[in-house]
Amino acid sequence: MSSESAIREMKNQWLSCPAMPEELLKELREMSPEAEHDSFYRSLAFGTGGLRGVLGAGTNRMNLFTVAKATRGLGSYLKTQSDAPSCAVSYDSRIHSQDFAELTAAVLASMGIRVHLYPRLMPTPMLSYAVRRLGATAGVMVTASHNPAKFNGYKVYGSDGCQITLEAADRILGFISAEPDLTEHLPSLQDGLNSGLVRYISEDTVEAYYQDIWKLRIQPSDCPLHVVYSPLNGTGNLPVREIMRRMGNIRVDVVGPQELPDGHFPTCPYPNPEIRAAMELAIQKTVETGADLCFATDPDCDRMGAGVRQGNDVVLISGNDMGILMLDYLCRHKRPGSLPFVVVKTIVSTEMAVPICARYNVELRNVLTGFKFIGEQIGLLEKEGQRDRFLFGFEESYGYLSGTDVRDKDAVNAALLLCELASNLKAEGKTLLSRLEELRREYGCFAQRLLTFEYEGEDGSRRMQGIMEALRSPSLSGRDERLLSAERVDYLAGIGALPKSDVLEFHLPGGFKFIIRPSGTEPKLKAYLFAQAPTQPEAENSLDDLESLVSSLCRA
Repeated sequence: MSSESAIREMKNQWLSCPAMPEELLKELREMSPEAEHDSFYRSLAFGTGGLRGVLGAGTNRMNLFTVAKATRGLGSYLKTQSDAPSCAVSYDSRIHSQDFAELTAAVLASMGIRVHLYPRLMPTPMLSYAVRRLGATAGVMVTASHNPAKFNGYKVYGSDGCQITLEAADRILGFISAEPDLTEHLPSLQDGLNSGLVRYISEDTVEAYYQDIWKLRIQPSDCPLHVVYSPLNGTGNLPVREIMRRMGNIRVDVVGPQELPDGHFPTCPYPNPEIRAAMELAIQKTVETGADLCFATDPDCDRMGAGVRQGNDVVLISGNDMGILMLDYLCRHKRPGSLPFVVVKTIVSTEMAVPICARYNVELRNVLTGFKFIGEQIGLLEKEGQRDRFLFGFEESYGYLSGTDVRDKDAVNAALLLCELASNLKAEGKTLLSRLEELRREYGCFAQRLLTFEYEGEDGSRRMQGIMEALRSPSLSGRDERLLSAERVDYLAGIGALPKSDVLEFHLPGGFKFIIRPSGTEPKLKAYLFAQAPTQPEAENSLDDLESLVSSLCRA
């Protein structure tokens, strides 16, 4: 922690920096003492998720200088990885995303590193795809995913198209830490273009992505389907609608106020398709038009959420239930090979995948939270010459992938699967909801719930750490009688072949469990609750009991 005098000195250095833009100077001059402290008490954290933070002035904010510093560190790392390093760069619709992406390209070029830059905003999966197709050493996606408008971020990808590993993040952080916070001059994109070190990614790569997504169709249907789609003012508008157009049988109504890119997200303060508030305009339009279903993609188009119209309402489908619907569809219609297919899910995703995979003789692999671990499993299969064994990967936070050319969750891929599945079910007189009920009758009722607990600021970080320490304490069972016979699994100790991770899992009598972990990108603890029962209402009631227990533990 920096002292207040050190913080004041840092602020003065920022005020006197000749390269400081007027927008940041104005903010610096008007800062309250509290804002000054929070903006400078530390450097913005860099990890496997890259950078993510509030936009603004200071070392603990997303701005041109923190992006330039991170990029210089990344560039130094890339030079240790290749004699001729290169990097693919993309960006979403957020405030300053294009500025940060162009600065990233300019800084890397100034270090002699070749850059492949998308000429317009593109989704995260298309960045992952470009890294692999263009043979880049790394990739950078400027996005804060589904966070509110005041955030932006900077995700780093390895040459395999996956987000970087912990080891790579630690090495990059070492290089970043050696860089100064400020420079008197920021390089320009035009200099990089003039030198030939920055080149725009061609439409050939975009079309190749569409064609590889198109190959992921399982059982094309001619049954007409009417959908409402919202890009949530993000990057999904063009690619998702292009795939729908190619399908031919999909009528798409777009939510007008959320159609075009807008980093302020004026109709949707929290542009996350996991929450109903983000889906409200799509729900209204679905009811008004009589559409079969609606779906939305988050700003960087890696997550997708959907709902089905029932009369004058729309029932939203959870990420876990959508994953199960897609898994069942793929298992039923994919022609098996000589070796069993492989499905990969995260440890916090539904256990309903277990009986379904067993029914179809599919190998199920559990990995830590984070889609990079699912992408990593594709890479392992590829090294064994068995890439075609990968069938599906999903996580409860609305991330899905059925192909291997992208190594991150892909909402364009998910939209294709969703509409194809819904169209086939409609031809049978069914909906996604009725099919889900069939699956519950066959495999049992599994219920899950996500709880989040926020801990803002410097004190919040300490409080989160204290709660995790308390959860590991031998005396924890004395807090609640329900914990007396609970089995505790600590992933920090290393579980099987999984990397060590700050995750705790508790198994309670009756087949109930909950998992608690700190978020990797936000000042939050996340708790995942699991229950199984003969009926869905009974399973939900069990989750109510679990919620009261977990809330008491995480609000201590």
